[in-house]
Amino acid sequence: MSEAAKMPSLDDFEALLNETLPSEDDGFEGRVVRGTVVSIENDFAIVDIGLKAEGRVPLKEFAPAGKAAEIKIGDTVEVFVDRVENALGEAILSRDKARREEAWEMLEKAFEGDARVDGVIFGRVKGGFTVDLSGAVAFLPGSQVDIRPIRDVTPLMNIEQPFQILKMDRRRGNIVVSRRAVLEEDRAEQRAELMGQIQEGDAVEGVVKNITDYGAFVDLGGIDGLLHVTDISWRRVNHPSEVLSIGETVKVQVVRINPETQRISLGMKQLAADPWDGIEAKYPVGAKFTGTVTNITDYGAFVELESGVEGLVHVSEMSWVKKNVHPGKIVSTSQEVEVMVLEVDPSKRRISLGLKQCGENPWEAFAAKFPTGTEIEGEVKNITEFGLFIGLDGDVDGMVHLSDLDWERSGEEAIQEFKKGDMVKAVVLDVDTKKERISLGIKQLSGDPFTNVSSKKKGEQVTCVVKAVNENGIEVEVGDTGVTAFIRRSDLARDRGDQRPERFAEGDKVDAMVTGMDKGSRKLNLSIKALEVAEEKAAVEQYGSADSGASLGDILGAALEKAKEDK
Repeated sequence: MSEAAKMPSLDDFEALLNETLPSEDDGFEGRVVRGTVVSIENDFAIVDIGLKAEGRVPLKEFAPAGKAAEIKIGDTVEVFVDRVENALGEAILSRDKARREEAWEMLEKAFEGDARVDGVIFGRVKGGFTVDLSGAVAFLPGSQVDIRPIRDVTPLMNIEQPFQILKMDRRRGNIVVSRRAVLEEDRAEQRAELMGQIQEGDAVEGVVKNITDYGAFVDLGGIDGLLHVTDISWRRVNHPSEVLSIGETVKVQVVRINPETQRISLGMKQLAADPWDGIEAKYPVGAKFTGTVTNITDYGAFVELESGVEGLVHVSEMSWVKKNVHPGKIVSTSQEVEVMVLEVDPSKRRISLGLKQCGENPWEAFAAKFPTGTEIEGEVKNITEFGLFIGLDGDVDGMVHLSDLDWERSGEEAIQEFKKGDMVKAVVLDVDTKKERISLGIKQLSGDPFTNVSSKKKGEQVTCVVKAVNENGIEVEVGDTGVTAFIRRSDLARDRGDQRPERFAEGDKVDAMVTGMDKGSRKLNLSIKALEVAEEKAAVEQYGSADSGASLGDILGAALEKAKEDK
C-alpha cells in the first residue's frame, strides 16, 4: 500500500474530530460532563474531560461535609464546565456545581413528593444553620432543629440525618429545611402506636425528660406523660427536683388518657398504699401526736404526722394568749411539735390540729387559782372606751368595765384617774373559760354603800342632806350612808307653788319618804311631797273629823296646836 493510501483523507479527519468534539448545538459550557482524574497535585485533582485540555478541581470539592476527600487517579467523576478554556488553556471545572445540579434535580423530586432528604449540618449562620444536601446548601432555622429548644447543637453537626424540605426556589438558590418536622412525624407515629398499647391504670417505666415547677415530663418511649407535682408522693413535695432528676428511670402509673388531645397524666404515689386509708382509726379526735412542721402560712402551719399525712394547725389554735400573731413567730419549719387531733375529714383528706390544746389552758388555771371574789393585783395594759385591761398571771388579761370602776361616779369620770402602766388592785367577778374572758371590778374592793339603805321600806321616812341643786330637782345624800338620790321637781312639795328647787341650798337638811327602790340598778326613789301628804293625812285622822264641817286649814291648825301642847 502506498503512503498516500495510508494517510487519512480530509473527510476522515473531520469525522474523527466530530466524534471527539460535540457540535456547537451540544456545547460543553454550562453542562455536567464526565471526566477522568489523571493526576492529583497540591490539593487539586487534574480532570480530563476529553477536550485536549484538562481542568483543575480542589480536592475539598470531592469531600462530603466534615470528611476527607476519597479520590484517586483513574476515577471517573462528574464535573460542571464553567468555561472550556481559560487564558492558561485549562478548562474551568467545578465538582460542587456538578453536585449541586444533581442535588437540585433530586431535591425538586423529593419536594414534589413530600419525601425526606438526607443532609449534614456543617455550619452556623445568623438565625440557624447550614445543611449540605448532597451538594446543595440549605438553611435550617434555629426553631426547626428540634421539638424543644436545645442549648448545644454540636452533637448534631457533621452527621448525616433526615430532613424535610419546607421551601425551595431554584432561581434564587434558596432551600429551607426542617429537622423538627421529621422528629414530630416520627413522634406522632410512635405516639399513635403507644397510645394503642397503654391503658389507664397500667404501670409503666419511663425516663424523666424535663422538670418544671408544676411537675415532670416522663418519656414513655416515644410519648411524654406529665407527672404532676401533687402525684409524685403522698407527702408534700414543694418542687419536683426534691424527688426527681433528669435522666432518672421511674416507675409510674397511667392515671388518665385524653384521646382527643392525646395527653397522658401519670402518677407515682398511686403505686404506693394510700396513707389516708383508715385515717380516723389511726388519728382519733382528742388524741395527741408528735409531728414535724412542714410549711408555714399566714393562716396557720402544716404538720406532718407521717409520710403523706399532714394536718393544719389554724392560727387560732396555736396559742392560748398570743392573738393576731403570725404563725412563724410561734413555730418554725422542721420543728417537732406535739399536737392534738381536733377534727378528721377523710373525704376532704383534712385533719384539723391544735397546738395550744397540748398546753395548760391559762383561763382554766386562773379560775382554779383565783376563784370569784379573790382580790388580785396587776398592771394596766390598755385603756379603752369601755374599760381597763389588766395583765394577770399566766399572760392573760382581765377587764374592768366602766360600770365597775366606782360606786357613785360615772365610768367615764372614774377612768380618768388611771393610766397605762399603773399597778391596780381588783376583785375577780367572773371567769368564762369558753369565751376566754375574765371580768374584774375595782369598786368591789370597798363595800357597796347601797347596802346601807337596802333595808329601807317603801313609805319609810329618811333625813337627807342637799348635795346639789338644779332646775329639775335636787340631789341629796341619804343620812351618812354615802348613797345619793335625786328628788324630782314635782316631788319637792305638795303645793305647786312650793315646787321650786331654788328654795333649797346645798347643805340643807330635808325629810323625804321612800317611794321606791330598784336594787338591780341601785336606785332609791324619794319624795318630799309624798311625806307631806302622808303627814297631813295622819293629822286629820288624829286631830280632826271631816264631819264637823271645819275646813282643812282649821283642822291642821288645831292639830298643830295640839301637837305643841303634847310636846
